[in-house]
Amino acid sequence: MMTYEEALQYIHSVTWQGSRPGLERITELCRLLGDPQDSLKFIHIAGTNGKGSVSRMISSILEKSGYRVGLFTSPFVERFNERIMLDGHDIADEDLASATEYVKQFAETMTDLPTEFELITAIALVYYKRMNCDYVVLECGLGGRLDSTNVVNTTVLSVITGIALDHTELLGDTTEKIAAEKAGIIKAGVPVIFGEGDDSAEAVIRERAKMLGSDYRRTNFAAIDNISSDLESTSFTFGDRAVRINLHGLYQTRNTATVLTAVDVLRERGVNIPNSAINGGLDAARWSARFEILLRKPLVIYDGAHNIQGITGAVENIKHYLSPMTEDGRVVLLMGVMADKDHLGMIEMLAPLCDRVYTVTPPNSRSLDSTGVEREFESFGADATAYPVLEDGVRAAVEYAEKTGRPLVCLGSLYMYADVKYAVRKIDLIKQEA
Repeated sequence: MMTYEEALQYIHSVTWQGSRPGLERITELCRLLGDPQDSLKFIHIAGTNGKGSVSRMISSILEKSGYRVGLFTSPFVERFNERIMLDGHDIADEDLASATEYVKQFAETMTDLPTEFELITAIALVYYKRMNCDYVVLECGLGGRLDSTNVVNTTVLSVITGIALDHTELLGDTTEKIAAEKAGIIKAGVPVIFGEGDDSAEAVIRERAKMLGSDYRRTNFAAIDNISSDLESTSFTFGDRAVRINLHGLYQTRNTATVLTAVDVLRERGVNIPNSAINGGLDAARWSARFEILLRKPLVIYDGAHNIQGITGAVENIKHYLSPMTEDGRVVLLMGVMADKDHLGMIEMLAPLCDRVYTVTPPNSRSLDSTGVEREFESFGADATAYPVLEDGVRAAVEYAEKTGRPLVCLGSLYMYADVKYAVRKIDLIKQEA
């Protein structure tokens, strides 16, 4: 019997590394496994930003409606098991090991070995079939058309949360090209919802839906009104609905509007979702690293924003929630980024809001070195200091935030969330023991 540690070692082994778009390998692997996906019903979710939050809220609402619900997301932020959830709980270690051992025997017979993400997708599908899920909320990893999650055909709803420029080297250098890739998840006759994006992106998705005979809906963001939001909760109205959520950040009002649009469509398709389940599901939904409070004194917030659209939302949140806390509206920033992102564009947006910046290198091979981030902040006139050791940067940033009474915002990558959270906890424990 494979152990949990052996399962993770196998999944992350060098043999499986790399991203190679295409459905041939995952299709073959699923066929060898007996096509577990064909016995499940999916809500398939793609988009540049917002996928995780929208997926979590929809799954939470379905759980409160009495359904057995799988939730497949990526990447994980603290522990691998987060990627494969059932009814709000991470997959158990023994279940992950069992499903991995089962998939391994078939994967190793393939001439063209699957990638890591394809392997994880297959493991999740096997697990959800074993668990007799009523619905699986399935988040795309990258793009849509050639993403391994697009092996599914029994979709009841497709959601494209938004379109913006990201992963341009793989998905295309215009919003139209990216929209075409995301629109690849739309299935014939299956309704699709589109959230945020420009008119040209919408035109691509609308045309694809029309070609496939799929009912097309656009989230009506103009119906969002009466927003009241602080660091405890957010309430607003969406049409004639009064809504309250515990997810932080003004952009969550837009994500929630897309979720409520999805609920309306699912109801039209015969899915029983009581109003109490909507309220209860939204109230219960939590999502790490999305403008999450890590510490109250000093105030330390982590946001996983890592592209232009995400940083636009982070800037909106900083101005709304944090700038009023200081005389000059400036905050302390800790930032680490991936080299393949538009980091200069992100830094240009953030620099005017920063009193002082602490730059670090996230634990990922694609990371931009902290000294490179430091230089770019300085080019925009910001006071920045690079820290080769991430924990040292966190400690210095927290100390400065405490001394000046300014909020500290940590962002730029999800890959450093676990390390930043650990460092902040360590600092807090030392303070409590002092």
